[in-house]
Amino acid sequence: MQMTELIAKKRDGGALTTEEIGFMIDGYVRGEIPDYQMSAMCMAILFSGMDDREVLDLTMCMMHSGETLDLSPIHGVKADKHSTGGVGDKTSLVLCPMVAACGVKIAKMSGRGLGHTGGTIDKLESFPGFVTGISEERFFDNVNRIGIAIAGQTAEVCPADKKLYALRDVTGTVPSIPLIVSSIMSKKLAAGADVIVLDVKCGSGAFMKTPEQARELAEGLTRVGKLAGRKCAAVITDMDEPLGFAVGNALEVKEAIDVLAGRTEAGELKELCLTLGANMLALSGLAADEQGARAKLEATIADGSALRKLAEMVEAQGGDSRAVYDFSLLPDAAFKREVPCEEGGYVAHIEADDVGLVSMHLGGGRVTKESAIDLSVGVVLHKKVGDRVEPGESLATIHASDEGKAARAEELLRKCYTLSPYPVEKAPFIKNIVK
Repeated sequence: MQMTELIAKKRDGGALTTEEIGFMIDGYVRGEIPDYQMSAMCMAILFSGMDDREVLDLTMCMMHSGETLDLSPIHGVKADKHSTGGVGDKTSLVLCPMVAACGVKIAKMSGRGLGHTGGTIDKLESFPGFVTGISEERFFDNVNRIGIAIAGQTAEVCPADKKLYALRDVTGTVPSIPLIVSSIMSKKLAAGADVIVLDVKCGSGAFMKTPEQARELAEGLTRVGKLAGRKCAAVITDMDEPLGFAVGNALEVKEAIDVLAGRTEAGELKELCLTLGANMLALSGLAADEQGARAKLEATIADGSALRKLAEMVEAQGGDSRAVYDFSLLPDAAFKREVPCEEGGYVAHIEADDVGLVSMHLGGGRVTKESAIDLSVGVVLHKKVGDRVEPGESLATIHASDEGKAARAEELLRKCYTLSPYPVEKAPFIKNIVK
């Protein structure tokens, strides 16, 4: 079998066999197939596509390129969630404790952020003492005992994906739907959950810019999940502006806690978590339908069990659970600066990616994997799309480590807002649900 023959076959629209895909992935991971040949194959896949069988084969080969997590020692139904990314995405911090409080086991492997803000693991490290690198034995014990654990991904999971994604990133082949699906689902399947719910972002601040692109990705993800024997659903959500109000690690933790504590009556973050959670419970068999599932999730906020579950997880992983109830124990930036509106009007648009870059400029994100994150800094928005804002009223509060960074952040943040003299109709937040 020759890689040049496989490249030509896919270039000309042919379907690769299971054996050919296995040869390709195994050879690439071993270093026997060079980057230039694999980059040619990625470009061929970008233009010619793959059928469902090919995508499943590619996903499974990538999954089996490294370690997989056997969750059989954990009793009950295990569920996992994945988001395709976005600015201000603190969904796991709200969703996972709510679902765990309803009886579904959450055994979640999460990553660190690279870019705008930290990942879920970085956000959780806002809790003093919280440990993400726990042993497999402790991970399983925590899930069996309290129903939830969120730990850092090990380097041994899906090495094929790590190597392939780095190549796609520098060869213009990231947008290929088959390659995106196999990248996401190889990691989710390797994590071993029975139920996988996916949050597919759509809009200017997301990788999928249009509803059509987002639906194509959502359908591809759920098809592969089902073909692999898992229960799957995908929720397509708006990312034309940041999710919620906070962008920055400890600030997002505080916003998530406010939702769990019932201090946030409504809003996109809560709605997203209820929608994702309702699908999790329904697929897990713990609710007859999504309406009943939503009622169960709402009850965990009303009776305080979701917030207690977060505190239990923090304590079980070495963190100071008092910080769940006392924000003074969380990282706090030295400087706060308001961003007053100069003209007034209605918020027509907020450039989500650029708000993320403001947070990164403040130190809340990573430029490289080695970058240190300042967990205290970021932005809290006060006005979102559709809101009326008067002259002099604050658009946002900047949390910074020094006055110079705060001043520069204010200048950048103003450019993120587009105002209109006329009322603005806000697009639906939940675009679609694919099952």
